[in-house]
Amino acid sequence: MSFDVDIALKRGGRTIAARFAAPEGLTALFGASGAGKTSLLDVVAGLLRPDRGRIAVAGTVLFDSAAGIDLPPEARACGYVFQDGRLFPHRTVRENLLFGWRLAPTARRWMVLDEAVAFLGIGHLLARMPRTLSGGEAQRVAIGRALLSGPRFLLMDEPLSSLDHARREEIMAVIERVRDELRLPILYVSHDRGEVDRLAGQVIAIGEQAARP
Repeated sequence: MSFDVDIALKRGGRTIAARFAAPEGLTALFGASGAGKTSLLDVVAGLLRPDRGRIAVAGTVLFDSAAGIDLPPEARACGYVFQDGRLFPHRTVRENLLFGWRLAPTARRWMVLDEAVAFLGIGHLLARMPRTLSGGEAQRVAIGRALLSGPRFLLMDEPLSSLDHARREEIMAVIERVRDELRLPILYVSHDRGEVDRLAGQVIAIGEQAARP
């Protein structure tokens, strides 16, 4: 299984719980705003610690409360693409792309800058500053930065929500290429049913009872 998750987390006076196993490909966490989808991504990334449970990705255990396992975020080898891109505003596109690559252990660097640039079609953007990019261009760069960090899996938090229709179609096509050609496990958050029906091999309802298939 790509993702095997069974956790509970207390946030804001309520408990967010999820239990699911997902096959290879893109798995979507689907639900209304405020249901806890982003919190679940943060738990998988190691940015939040669940109160109990177990998380494994592609056979590697990231967290297991019973066994005392809790890998730090940098050891989990995940690439995180945020809703707003979160590019470093004071760095060029090239510098943003290379930020994660320089931090990744050499053995984990399975993609180099030229490959990411060609894959995403962003060679003409390398000298630009983030403030000069369109929303679609910024998300391409954010995806490239995540890929260059040497990830074993990707987390994507509503990467299309701030884009207009044309840019949404453009970035959806990029995500489909990442899913189909790079074959990375992807955990993807959205509240758009049409979006997840197109992209996801499995959809997990968050905010309702999430059961193991």
